[in-house]
Amino acid sequence: MTIMNDETREFVAMHRNEDVRELALKSKRVEGLDLPLALDQIAGWQIARKKLPQWASCEGIVYPPHISMEQCSSQFTAQYKSEIAQTLFATAATVRARMSDSAESDNQTTKSEPRLSDSVESVMQTAKSAFQLSDSPESDTQEMKMGTWMSDSPESDTLVARSSMVDLTGGFGVDFSYLARGFSQATYVERQRHLCDLAEHNMAALGLDQARIVCGDGVEYLRQMDPVDFIYLDPARRGEHGSRTYAIEDCTPNVFELRDLLLAKSQYTLVKLSPMLDWRKAVADFDGTVREVHIVATGNECKELLLVLGRPAQANARDSVDGAGSYQCLAPRVFCVNDDQRIDYDSAAYTQGLRIGGKPLPDAKRYLYEPNASIMKAGCFDLVEERFGVTQVGPSSHLFVSATPVADFPGRGFAIEAIGGMNKKDIKRLLNGTKQANIAVRNFPLTAPQLRKKLKLADGGPFYLFGTTMQGCDHVLLRTSKI
Repeated sequence: MTIMNDETREFVAMHRNEDVRELALKSKRVEGLDLPLALDQIAGWQIARKKLPQWASCEGIVYPPHISMEQCSSQFTAQYKSEIAQTLFATAATVRARMSDSAESDNQTTKSEPRLSDSVESVMQTAKSAFQLSDSPESDTQEMKMGTWMSDSPESDTLVARSSMVDLTGGFGVDFSYLARGFSQATYVERQRHLCDLAEHNMAALGLDQARIVCGDGVEYLRQMDPVDFIYLDPARRGEHGSRTYAIEDCTPNVFELRDLLLAKSQYTLVKLSPMLDWRKAVADFDGTVREVHIVATGNECKELLLVLGRPAQANARDSVDGAGSYQCLAPRVFCVNDDQRIDYDSAAYTQGLRIGGKPLPDAKRYLYEPNASIMKAGCFDLVEERFGVTQVGPSSHLFVSATPVADFPGRGFAIEAIGGMNKKDIKRLLNGTKQANIAVRNFPLTAPQLRKKLKLADGGPFYLFGTTMQGCDHVLLRTSKI
């Protein structure tokens, strides 16, 4: 790794808010100035200020070239992975403590494998408060050492597990830096020497004294290492010729081939996969070893599919593995996350995702709701209908209506002003002189641009026009305004 000299560091500090392209053209040659390195640092910091504000506020971070910054995890998704890890262990610790208290009071001993309760929000919030900095504007400008993230509260003592983790696909190290904070021993493994050098420098700058950097092949390290509590993998989704790939077996490493070894070497393994994958198929392909599914979106855009692999829930090995060598355990719990909108559910109770004709539309259709991207990906539309008291507009439309407003709906809400068909009379009544509208279609014969052209509407304005198909296969338009 190239270390910045004083001239380069001074140039970066002086110009880091300026346009990198203009700097490349107009900057004068100065003795000792490494201009390409300086431009990489300025561009990296500018991306980090939005994507990784806590990193951007830490003095001493060295950033990789532009493409690595674009591909690395965001602060939100990295922090969420840390929450997953800490919730797994905090929940297990809580269960064990409750079991111990119960055994004491009953004067008996009970052995049981801990599993997540139906709601983990309280544990999640505890983990979040201990591991997450404030998102206030001051955090963008203050100089901070990341070693001060942890509070001195009793909760922090509980969550700083006297345990170990390994990241077998280290990369730039963003995910590792957040996951490592919850473990007393944390190992980063990466094949590329320049990334290892970068990680060693940055982890020290972030105050992660427990971090250990290993330059080597992650699969070989996995085979030789001692068991740990937690493993993280983010398989490379590029083929031999650099083309994009999504299938698990086409990624490097192939996690399917490593499944049994991962289960033998860790209590839990967190695998990051492409959001393009069908999560139900991925769960089936892992053959009963997936304990949790996390569908993570931010800004209403699906970013990651995360699977938690774990040993089967049964204590008896003969019950855990059938004659064909496949594991038998409970259906995984599914977590749908879109920024601060979060719901979770037992996937066994909602296997179809949609009940066709199971609930008639209300007579009064006053409100329209569109689920966020994570719920759309999960396909848990019957769960949404049941939990929030709304009704599906129609099969495959993935929109919901209600007679009364719904608080905290995980998605966008609209007040319905008018509903009509596609005939000229209805369209004239619906538009009522409107020349501008935001248009969206779901399960509709026209695309949004085609519908806009047909209605001769400009984009934007306060109105939202939805084209969809209602129960009974009627194509309708709904004129709405955002709540």
